[in-house]
Amino acid sequence: MNSAEFPEAGTAAGTVRGRREGALAVFRGIPYAQPPVGGARFMAPGPAERWDGVREAFAFGPPPPQEPFGPEDAPADAGPGGDDWLTVNVWTPEADPAARRPVMVWLYGGAYKFGSADNPAYDAGRLAGEGDLVVVTLNYRVGVEGFLRIEGAPANRGLLDQIAALEWVRENITAFGGDPDQVTVFGESAGAGSIAALMAMPSARGLFHRAIAQSVPGTFFSDALAADIAEALAGELGLRPTAADLSGPDPRKLTEASAALSARMREYVHRWGPVALTPTPYSPVVDGEVLTATPWEALANGAARDVELIAGHNRDEFRLFMMLGGLLGRVDERLASMTLGLFGPVPDAESAYRAAFPDASAEYLFELVQSDWLFRMPSLQLAEAQVAGGGRAHLYELTWPAPANGGVLGACHGLDVPLTFGVYDGLGALLIGPEPTPEAEALSARFRSAWTAFARTGDPGWPAYGTGNRLVRLLDAEPAVAAYPEEASRRLWERHTFAALPLGPAATG
Repeated sequence: MNSAEFPEAGTAAGTVRGRREGALAVFRGIPYAQPPVGGARFMAPGPAERWDGVREAFAFGPPPPQEPFGPEDAPADAGPGGDDWLTVNVWTPEADPAARRPVMVWLYGGAYKFGSADNPAYDAGRLAGEGDLVVVTLNYRVGVEGFLRIEGAPANRGLLDQIAALEWVRENITAFGGDPDQVTVFGESAGAGSIAALMAMPSARGLFHRAIAQSVPGTFFSDALAADIAEALAGELGLRPTAADLSGPDPRKLTEASAALSARMREYVHRWGPVALTPTPYSPVVDGEVLTATPWEALANGAARDVELIAGHNRDEFRLFMMLGGLLGRVDERLASMTLGLFGPVPDAESAYRAAFPDASAEYLFELVQSDWLFRMPSLQLAEAQVAGGGRAHLYELTWPAPANGGVLGACHGLDVPLTFGVYDGLGALLIGPEPTPEAEALSARFRSAWTAFARTGDPGWPAYGTGNRLVRLLDAEPAVAAYPEEASRRLWERHTFAALPLGPAATG
């Protein structure tokens, strides 16, 4: 084969052959760990098996087992079958070991229960080409396989997969033209929560040097809460939440049980608290072994002071979930009052929010407290914890409203993903439209320019965040640097600690 059209690269497990796509060499579906099936089911990832000859790396690996798409990043069509769920994909200007280009590693979102790297929205061609760097995307286990707390299995298997993929990058990326000493992880939603967890984990130390966390979720589970959720999910099949019981059923059976539990989580609000009102029964677990502390506690204690951080959120995060749930225009005072009491940061949260936002409608208060609880304040406080621990952080807020749907969604959750990649499939088409406006393209170019500059130099083009002036980048049609604009929310939440979510008194009392 023509080596210019079909470039090859050597990895520790064997040689792979990619394909030239425009100015880039692209390699897809390279195993970074052995398939987690059979005796390896629910275990930590093991090393990929070696192969002889040259392995074609033309197609994405199969997505990990998961529920049908819900309110986050849609997985692509079913794609290839098989058990090679744990694969990486590489976009590079050239597979030249002497090139030593910066490396960016993407972790997808999806509520810790959806997602795969074959989603067309994560095509990294523009990012790698315009930034003249190497981009890696990967699959990691989600849902039951990756995050359910199972007796006899390590917790946070999805996070362990991510660490295994980063170890693969450290050991192999030089052959693809990347610099293993200049690795930036970036991710959105559950991907950003994963990055926050990795920053807190000693086992991930040294595997990446910079991090971009886009819309960090505040949901981290205590071991007791995670175990109770696992018992309920296994109970859907009449099983116990043990590796022995759950290794028997086909993974698709477990995703069906997961979907059934997700549909009736509200029944558990007395046990699980606010988590029961979210779309997912999964989050990283502070289990004391794989993850010993929440990211906010660990970063404040200096766990990642050597990692340069960008953290940020979108102004109107929760509006997307309101549209998907059919709630736009349907929130009354009673629902707003209940929601403020459940999600607010202080005992009398309803009065505090109404005093801080005296002109706000019931619907806006309903949206605002959930945006604050789920994404905005966790992202802000992650930056503050990093600074408190002696590290450096840059903070941003996306304020540009999504133009589709008459602009009703504002700067909602997920809008930053198509702007980051410059790809308008899937969620991008829903929020921006199939054809981006010149304004959308200009903002998308600013995203990519800032992200790739940060990966290259540690400077995204605006000042580091500090608790004196609190300067942030406002990403809009006309970007600006200004004091953090959500000051009223910040003050409401400044004494709140994002701790591991407990099992409710109804379950423990």
